[in-house]
Amino acid sequence: MNFINRSLLLPALTVCLFASILPGLAAQEGPLDPSQPKGTTPEEIIQRFAAKETEFKEARDQYTYKQTVKVQTVDGDTVTGEYLEVFNVVFDDKGRRLENVTFAPQSTLEKISMSPEDVSDIRHRLPFVLTSEEVPEYQILYVGQQKEDELHTYVFDIAPKQIEKGKRYFQGRIWVDDRDFQIVKTFGKTVPDIRTKNNENLFPKFTTWREQIDGKYWFPTYTKADDVLHFSGMAGDVHIREVVKYENYQRFGSKSKITYEGKEIPKETKPQK
Repeated sequence: MNFINRSLLLPALTVCLFASILPGLAAQEGPLDPSQPKGTTPEEIIQRFAAKETEFKEARDQYTYKQTVKVQTVDGDTVTGEYLEVFNVVFDDKGRRLENVTFAPQSTLEKISMSPEDVSDIRHRLPFVLTSEEVPEYQILYVGQQKEDELHTYVFDIAPKQIEKGKRYFQGRIWVDDRDFQIVKTFGKTVPDIRTKNNENLFPKFTTWREQIDGKYWFPTYTKADDVLHFSGMAGDVHIREVVKYENYQRFGSKSKITYEGKEIPKETKPQK
């Protein structure tokens, strides 16, 4: 998902897109039941979870948390280089949201380096959100129902309908809890990969898991990538591993309101740690 010097040209945006990033996924999950949902339709489910995702996006902007990013280049079982950054998402005395970097040693990554797209993807697209406003931009296919840990989920494959210049998207699979109608897991990659005359910018497949915070919202808590980036130049194949952790979510005590299902959440609600 994020590095300078890596990229493959994006193929036509059709259903076959999903096949390129979903191999091996079934082995990581329980049986997928392809039957239609009972008592509702895929279209109604999409509308419901997109509305909840809109609430989720607004609510997460009112939380502080710690984020740790680790990206490694790997040769066999040997780590050959590492990029590490730890920062806290906080608010200043005027209520403005800031990132306070607490640890960022010099990168030792080999063959690749972090690009602006990598950094932006880590901030905004690994914790993928699909709001009501963004739904029209995507082709969304219902593929069935599946157990995810103790949750019963509806499963959808998604891909952008078209790629607009300068804009980034998610392509892959999402799992939607059938009770809260929120995304609880995503698997896929950010697109498009970028290729210019002097640069390849490729992005690995990743999985992001969410956990319920304050008994209301499913916030991202862990992202993992383990992929081989296939460069056409001298770099060749580069095996990378990436882990992103989101910890210590705490609601910021501002005057802003956070709603859930149209109702304001009282400020005295204590966040989970």
